[in-house]
Amino acid sequence: MDKLKAHSILSAIMLVSVLGTAGIALPYPLLSPYFVSGVEDPLTQFLGLNPKILLGITLAAYPLGTLIGSNIIGSLSDRYGRKPILLYTLLGSVVGYLLTAATFVWGSFLGFIAMRFITGFCEGNISIARAIAVELHPHIDRHRAMSLVYATVYAGWLIGPLAGGYLAPYGIDTAFVIAGLAMLLATLMVMIILPSQPPQKPSNISIWREISQNHSAVLLKEPAIRRFFVYYFLYTLGINAYYEFYPLWTVEAHGFDSKQIGWITVAITSLMIMMSVSIADKIPKAIGDKPALLGGNILFGFLIIIATFTAMPWVYLPIALTGAVIAVINLVFPVLLSKYFGHLGQGKIMGLQVSFFCLTNFLVAILGSLVSLISAETTLWVAAVLIIISVFTFETPEQTELDRDKPSDSTEPSTSD
Repeated sequence: MDKLKAHSILSAIMLVSVLGTAGIALPYPLLSPYFVSGVEDPLTQFLGLNPKILLGITLAAYPLGTLIGSNIIGSLSDRYGRKPILLYTLLGSVVGYLLTAATFVWGSFLGFIAMRFITGFCEGNISIARAIAVELHPHIDRHRAMSLVYATVYAGWLIGPLAGGYLAPYGIDTAFVIAGLAMLLATLMVMIILPSQPPQKPSNISIWREISQNHSAVLLKEPAIRRFFVYYFLYTLGINAYYEFYPLWTVEAHGFDSKQIGWITVAITSLMIMMSVSIADKIPKAIGDKPALLGGNILFGFLIIIATFTAMPWVYLPIALTGAVIAVINLVFPVLLSKYFGHLGQGKIMGLQVSFFCLTNFLVAILGSLVSLISAETTLWVAAVLIIISVFTFETPEQTELDRDKPSDSTEPSTSD
């Protein structure tokens, strides 16, 4: 692969990322106001449960699907090729969004949850995009490739919630239909632009044996990987509590509506994008990956705490600054994963990262909804504490562990690059 081809592949992944993420994020600013607005319909009154509990279940269904999907999809892309697996899962997302809109119109809470789960399962393909990006090294530096991919992901989170806020008057079903159309466009982009590449680890066994024997979770048999992910588990519990419940906190603490939630999301993601395209990849090169990662965690936690004590309109400042810090953290961790463990399968290791993120997303959606019965502010305090505590659990693997686990014929670059 030459450098020009590497940049064309990266451009295709960036385009797919922005379209896909915009589709994912578009309905989010609609759900919290809808469930706490007091409107009485089959979705908000299901079995007579508290609407906050129903909101928690709704928020949990999608990441639960992504948890299971990412555990399988990344590894399958190692075995059968990135492009075909990405195409199949994108088409599944299109169908999932359209059926989500239909079940909302029908007033079927169980159908709505089922379709959110199926859509989340298909969008476990996030791991494929990350695997493609890190595989462009050394033609494109890992830090730079991941930084640019994340910039487009953040752009999708900028466009999606803002569009969702302004689509609120047209109904939640309309937002899901438009999300499906965005995913359809992403599917067409993959078909046209992304070149076919040989699998990283070709397989001759059946797909069902691949799913049962070579999914991402089998990597946790390695002690070095287990220790590495203790940090990530605690960190993602914190960041997911922040992501899931700061919209509810803005409703409770400041009376925000869907448009205002959309705009505060703009503030966060704008800083993410600016950092990612400018200096996010330069910070770990200047001070080292570990200081950039852990220093970012500490700053992130304190910014959340400061935000809960800040009045309008100044609350936008600490909330927006979390975006700048998240951009650095989100860049460094997958780069470290690729450098230390990529020889075990880039799709598989990125799938494990996404699985952990979605596992904690699911746990937070359920447990956080219970904590939010006290107050959404309490949930944010718990998030900040978890993010800061994670710093003290971070452990990099010993070189002897990497040498033991690495196949003798591996051509993966040294961890010192």
